[in-house]
Amino acid sequence: MKTIKSTLFILAMAVAFASCTQKMNFVKSNVVPAAEGYVKVKKDKNNNYDLTVTVENLAKPGDLTPARDTYVVWMQSDRNELQKLGQIRVASGLFDNSLDGELNTTTTVEPEWVFITAERDGNVRNPIGETILTTRRNNGLF
Repeated sequence: MKTIKSTLFILAMAVAFASCTQKMNFVKSNVVPAAEGYVKVKKDKNNNYDLTVTVENLAKPGDLTPARDTYVVWMQSDRNELQKLGQIRVASGLFDNSLDGELNTTTTVEPEWVFITAERDGNVRNPIGETILTTRRNNGLF
């Protein structure tokens, strides 16, 4: 009986830790050196992934060289798929005066890495602007 209880306890703990939130920090960029942030990823009960992207100290995209209109958040999945997650726009009110912002979204695939680009148009289907922040380090690891 003790062995069954111990096994159930270990199994319950494994499930609890598996559903914990992972945190990936963004690597600082030369484009906007003051910008920083992180991505929290949590797997929900439906096997979807809830992502919260938090950024601080971003420059207004219009102040970049060349000037841009918006920041777009992207992810590459564990299946090697590129997915656009959404926009973070300074002018939309998503930022306060300190140029901080947050994007919450859900995806059906697990993110391997997340990055933010400065784009001329938020309707782009693929990243073409400069990468502002990324969770991928030079060696490919978070």
